[in-house]
Amino acid sequence: MLRALFLSIGQLGDPAFLKVLAKSLALTILLFVVAGFGVYWLLIWLFDWFGWGESGGFAAAASAVIIAGLSFWLLFRAVAMGVIGLFTDEIVDAVERKHYPDKAEVAQAAGYADQVRVGLASAGRAIGWNLLAAPLYVVLLVTGVGTIALFLALNTLLLARDLGELVAIRHVPRDRWRDWRRETRGRRMQIGLVAAGLFVIPVVNLLAPILSAAMAAHMLHGGTEDDAQNRA
Repeated sequence: MLRALFLSIGQLGDPAFLKVLAKSLALTILLFVVAGFGVYWLLIWLFDWFGWGESGGFAAAASAVIIAGLSFWLLFRAVAMGVIGLFTDEIVDAVERKHYPDKAEVAQAAGYADQVRVGLASAGRAIGWNLLAAPLYVVLLVTGVGTIALFLALNTLLLARDLGELVAIRHVPRDRWRDWRRETRGRRMQIGLVAAGLFVIPVVNLLAPILSAAMAAHMLHGGTEDDAQNRA
């Protein structure tokens, strides 16, 4: 697992990685900005409807900032992974061409529709489960570490599935995905745990979607770390 992480970090300067990083960050930030303005105007309308008058503008702005901050913390992982799903084929292809050329030769490039489907499914699962867990996140704040522990546990499970599918879409027939998930469960759980950890580290979380996709390719193609070392 550490080797997969270090190899992924070492490839961050790859033009393919930088291109996807720029596109995914720009789209993710744009989505949050648009959502923030949408929340602001919705609150303005609600405050006017309640007859709160001129004070509604300031209250709406303050509320929108608070909601945006909480949403960014809670939903960034979901939105970022959903967005990266649109461009993951470029990341996995770059990893395979550099480290696993035999896999690159037989890979079936993921169609845009398939990438959108996987990305939306990933975002939907992450948003749904994290919103369901939100009350527990709040309750566990008093423990100091409970909220982070629950976030890591839940998102490890979600990312283990999502990141695996980003690689499987290029190499595994759709009707074999269930068997493939079972066969790779151990490696996918390792990927999910490290990826979830990356998402809770400030600044590093901006690189987490790229690193996670690259790690998935290394872990799922390399098998054991010795295999990965021999291939690299």
